[in-house]
Amino acid sequence: MSKIVLITGGSSGIGLETAMGLHSAGCKVYEVSRKPFSHPSLTHICGDVTSEESVQAAVEQVIAQEGRIDILINNAGFGISGAVEFTDMEEARRQLDVNFFGMARMTKACLPHMRKAGGGRIVNLSSVAAPIPIPFQTFYSASKAAINAYTMALGNEVRPYGISVCALMPGDIRTGFTAARKKTALGDQEYGGRISRSVEKMEKDEMGGIEPAVAGRKIARLALKRSVKPLYALRADYQFFVLLSRILPVRLLNRLVYWLYAK
Repeated sequence: MSKIVLITGGSSGIGLETAMGLHSAGCKVYEVSRKPFSHPSLTHICGDVTSEESVQAAVEQVIAQEGRIDILINNAGFGISGAVEFTDMEEARRQLDVNFFGMARMTKACLPHMRKAGGGRIVNLSSVAAPIPIPFQTFYSASKAAINAYTMALGNEVRPYGISVCALMPGDIRTGFTAARKKTALGDQEYGGRISRSVEKMEKDEMGGIEPAVAGRKIARLALKRSVKPLYALRADYQFFVLLSRILPVRLLNRLVYWLYAK
């Protein structure tokens, strides 16, 4: 039988490429996003991961039509940037609400169905900014670090039920994510222009990054693997950076990040 997939944020960028990769592999893919969207190979569900009712309705729609959800891919997310001192706490709260709690809501809604079915795969989209937090993208980094911790802990909770959980940590990818980032340069004068310099460097790196199709194919393969480890970094160079984050003294690692993104 075809695998039944539910993916959030699958109408563009990495999410769309992942959805198409899974469709090409023979899966039936349901895509959840807020805005109207239509694609001949995907079934769109209008939903918002920040709404408990919307998430439950999306999951129940798939269950009503298919009777199961084999794979959940939590891809929905966005980024904010700016100095912590000048970040509005409502913006910070929304960052965590979409990136982390949106993932947690969707996972919670799917888990009972996977547990009763005796198996399932959950793939969460994290970031290299989780093990290597980026200054002036503090709340984004925090949201992704929370995803990594959640992924590892949840994986052990549901392992006896045949459910496996993993997170993929991409680095720089050339998508609309860059343009959609909610930036604030408040305090740039007080911080000596360091806020704008940091974000400009990050966005230049992103626009020179890999194509979303590369990431999408990797996520699709990960979703269909027989077994997975908890955390994956995308590409050999990012795997190396993540390795450095584990073996370098924390003080040295943080000083290197300072020279790259906060000087």
